[in-house]
Amino acid sequence: MESGPAIFVGVVFALFGGGLMLWTVHRLRLGEPVAQGVRPAMSVTLASVTAVTALVLATWCLTRV
Repeated sequence: MESGPAIFVGVVFALFGGGLMLWTVHRLRLGEPVAQGVRPAMSVTLASVTAVTALVLATWCLTRV
């Protein structure tokens, strides 16, 4: 009964984290800013930490099924 919400949340976290990671890497390879008006190193760090955190949460949710 409770595995349905865990699967849904795990998939949402995985899609968000994977998408954010791919987008950040794509912007870095093109040499474009990750966020406007923010120092480049800070925006890359924050985006990467957020993406990795979302992927870790996805893994945690999906292992609880």
